[in-house]
Amino acid sequence: FQDQAMMKTMSGGNCTLNVPAKNSYRMVVLGAARVGKSSIVSRFLNGRFEDQYTPTIEDFHRKVYNIRGDLYQLDILDTSGNHPFPAMRRLSILTGDVFILVFSLDNRESFDEVKRLQKQILEVKSCLKNKTKESSDLPMVICGNKNDHSEILRKVRSDEGENLVSSDENCAYFEVSAKKNTNVDEMFYVLFSMAKLPHEMSPSLHRKISIQYGDTFQQKSFQMRRVKDMDAYGMISPFARRPSVNSDLKYIKSKVLREGQSREREKCTIQ
Repeated sequence: FQDQAMMKTMSGGNCTLNVPAKNSYRMVVLGAARVGKSSIVSRFLNGRFEDQYTPTIEDFHRKVYNIRGDLYQLDILDTSGNHPFPAMRRLSILTGDVFILVFSLDNRESFDEVKRLQKQILEVKSCLKNKTKESSDLPMVICGNKNDHSEILRKVRSDEGENLVSSDENCAYFEVSAKKNTNVDEMFYVLFSMAKLPHEMSPSLHRKISIQYGDTFQQKSFQMRRVKDMDAYGMISPFARRPSVNSDLKYIKSKVLREGQSREREKCTIQ
């Protein structure tokens, strides 16, 4: 890839970040309703847990990193558990690079849904791979949430979750608690390692900074008095908007037609 020819630009106020397209990834979080998908995303982004449940239609988040002078971008698609639009779910799968499939350990139906989702992802991605000759690697974590609940309430055994990933070295199983923040960071560390992304993208391995430092953030010599003892920094883009469905369709079409293996998707503006 030619980095200069393939840049994703984000601008906000006086902040403009040019992230090489080859360093831009999309993480898709899938699962049934009320299993804790958004809670896991919230733990990843800001270390918080919200007790109040709010149904998700589809939430889009973006986090950018400066890791040893290189910029990375991670788009996070937190999907609806009800899947009201099957075509949208398929498009989310087609455009995803890494996946988190979430079920609740006290809900057998949510585990069955994860099994269906895993099968669908493998089928959809296999079809795309056959048309584009892409790598077969598909980093995926299957996540049993709510392991802080009593064992009496458990409906899914640990060995059942482990069996889903036993034959795939690019798939791992974790039992976590978004509420207690148990195993969440470890799960992301393994996911990013399988995706061959810097492990510093994990929540606890980089310094979190605010958007006000954006101009300095992109400099190779990123040094500030407040954040000078680490060489990995992460910043949430507060006003990131989801790329349009049309742009995602064009992205997939370009891959199939081999018009460009640039990984370039629609630019996202921060206002």
